[in-house]
Parts: sequence; structure tokens; C-alpha cells
Amino acid sequence: MKKIIVSDVTLRVAKEQETQLSFREKLAISKSLEKAGLDGIELAPIDCPKEDSIISRTIAEGVANTISIPLSLDGEDISCVSQCLKGATSSRVQIVVPTSTAQMEYIYHLKAPKMLDRVVGLISSIPTGIEIELVARDATRAEEDFLVQLSAKAYESGASIITLCDDAGVYFPDEFASLVGKVKSASDIKVFVEPSNALCLASATAIEVIKAGADGIKTSIIGEYLSPEILSDVIRVKGDEIGVVAGLDKTCIHKVVSDVIETFGTADDTDVSISKDGVEFGTDATISDISKEVEALGYELGVEDVGKVYEEFRRVVDKKARVSVRELEAIVASTAMQVPSTYHLTSYVVNSGNIITATANVMLTKDGETLTGVSTGDGPIDAAFHAIEQIIGHHYELDDFNVQAVTKGREAVGSAVIRLRADGKLYAGNGVSTDIVGACIRAYVNAINKIIYENN
Repeated sequence: MKKIIVSDVTLRVAKEQETQLSFREKLAISKSLEKAGLDGIELAPIDCPKEDSIISRTIAEGVANTISIPLSLDGEDISCVSQCLKGATSSRVQIVVPTSTAQMEYIYHLKAPKMLDRVVGLISSIPTGIEIELVARDATRAEEDFLVQLSAKAYESGASIITLCDDAGVYFPDEFASLVGKVKSASDIKVFVEPSNALCLASATAIEVIKAGADGIKTSIIGEYLSPEILSDVIRVKGDEIGVVAGLDKTCIHKVVSDVIETFGTADDTDVSISKDGVEFGTDATISDISKEVEALGYELGVEDVGKVYEEFRRVVDKKARVSVRELEAIVASTAMQVPSTYHLTSYVVNSGNIITATANVMLTKDGETLTGVSTGDGPIDAAFHAIEQIIGHHYELDDFNVQAVTKGREAVGSAVIRLRADGKLYAGNGVSTDIVGACIRAYVNAINKIIYENN
């Protein structure tokens, strides 16, 4: 029986649909997909190195699945992508290229031969030891001869996988199967398929492309894609007949689909992107409502702290009428469990740029003694966090962090909320500074002080 590799693109699609997901939600979705038996998880491109790289690296280190991250076609972010994948159990770099004539010329102003040269050159520049996947966007509208040539050249250059995408949603199952067969006949490259469900034929397409020799299928819980739940049913019913198996867990998949649909909105209206951050509380919210929401966020607060949070909530809501979940979490971080500081921030120096590795030198004081930590990281914030961990001699799981402007203008004050997990409990720290990195450092130290105080 042939094992079909199933990779999920939900997090990538969420970014494409501009759905706002918190750090915690992205990590939770990744871990749920891991439990559901998905072989791979595809992340969105790293557009903002300061934040995206931390999220990507945390997911890569936190799950056992193959983690894939797209690379820009100019290859300038290969160092950043490689660092994000460094701690992954299994990793893959994706080279995403338009392959239809219209898209090649419209997006990159390149003819087919020049695009072929660009792809081969980029593959050749990627360090050895990194698995490479070529993602052929709009493949179902590409010239088949070019697509076959591209796949063969990519394989010769070092790529091990090519993914054929039906972005236009125009292919019938037998047409896609024929395309897979032609690409498979050109080389030994593995062929993955990302079918569209625009014509409600994604499940039928999956069966036909598998019969034609496809090695992998891409799924997504949102958007017009093949659902992992549907694919699970297809393989369960038809797997023996077509000679394939997959490691999908039907029960776990059903739960993660339900959870994600609740986060994103209804399954039938994927244009509606509703995350928990959209929930708001008004002047009619009771202390019981706020207490339940704080508990749902993962905090275990005593009666006194709940009272402090609700008192501050009332003060804020009286001024602006509505308070979002994000704002409520900032209130928790700034008012609940305020403790004497074990560590005090003395100074920090952070260096970063697009051609150097970010470094941080952080000085903290404890009981009058000055302690220094120096470290590198994937961006200035990550480097600073590593430097602090070096000082305290302990690593705490970063559950979530959020940065937002408190005031407007070039000299805007930024507020950071950090959530650290220790022994299964969440501790929130808050930091404010005109420097975003400084705000994050202060929030991190604030959260650590709360952990140390409770443990002692």
C-alpha cells in the first residue's frame, strides 16, 4: 500500500485571506493538525522578520510534522527561512512560482525560458541538506510542455517535490490526473497536488490524481480547498481499492475542523473571517462575564485579582464603551498579580539588519548584582528573549505575544503583552516604551518576575 503524504495549508490561507490570528491561535492550530495525523504544515511567507520569524520558529520547534516555509523568488530571505526551520524535526523550503503565461508575464514580467533559468538558479543557491519543494501556482493554466520541462529541470537541480496548484479552479478530475501523469513521466520528482473545490470536485480529484501516481495531497480547513476531513473519508472508503493509506485520525480531524471553523467563521462563508479577537465587551458585562473570559484565555486568577481586573475593565469601558479581548488581556497583564520585581531591567543594546544576524546585550539587576546576557536570534526581539533566558538560566514556553500602538504619530508609545507558560499555568507581562523592542523586553521581564514570585 502506498502512503499518501497529506500537508495542510490552513495557516498559509489564513494569511492570504488577511485573517488576524494571534500567536496562540496559530500554535494551537498547528498542534491540533499534528494530533490529527497530518504529515506536513505549511506556514505563510515571512513578511515581517521581527514577528513572523519568532512565530514560525516556535511552531517548527513545537510540532513533529514537516514544516514548510515559502521562499521569495529573489532568494534574499533564505537565511531567515533557514533559521526558522533550524529546530524543526523535518523541514522543507518552498519555491513558489507562477507557471501560467499570464501570471509569469504579469507578476514578474518574465517569459518561460527566463522563469526556468530563475528557478534553476534559485534552487542551486539553496544550501545542501535542505529539502526543496517547487510550488507551481496556476499550474492548470500553464503550458503543459513548460510545466513538464520545469519539473524535470527542478529535479535535476535538487528539488525533490513539485506541487501542482489549481488556483483557477477549472480542472476536472480526469484532466488533473492526466497532468500528474505527464509530470511523473518526465522525472522521478515527487508530485503533490493542491486541488480546488470551486466546482465541488476536490474529493473526486483526489481519487483520480492518486490513481495517476500523485505522492501527496494539500488540504485546508478554510477556503475553496479539499478539507482534511473529506480526504480522510475518501481514503477510508476508497483507500484499499486504489491501494493507498494515510495517517489521518478521523476523530481528531473532526475536532480540529470544528475548532478552526469556530475561529474563522462559518464553513460556508469563508470570506467571513471572525477570530476571537473580534469579541467585545460593553458596559453591561458583569464580573462573572469577565471572569469567565479571563479563564477562557488561560489565566488562573484569585478572587482579589479578578476584582482588580474587573475594576480596571469598568474604568476603561466607561471611557470607550467597548473593550476587545486583546484589550482585556492587556488589562490582565497590567493589573493582575502585580508582584515585587526580582529582576530589574538596567539596559539593553540590540543590533539587527537584513545582512547581519540580530544580537542583543541585556543587563538586569537582581539583589543589587548586575547580570549580563548576550545572544543572537531570529530578529531583535528573539535575540533579546534569548539573552534574558541566558541570565535567568531557564527557558519558559512563549505562549503568545502582542504589540500595539498606544498613541499615534512617529513617536508613538508601544504596549507589549507577553504570555509565558510555566508548569501549565499562564503568566502575562506588560511593557510600555516608545521602542517596540524595549516594550517586549519589559513585558518579558515582568512575566518572569510573576513566575518567580509565585514559585517562591
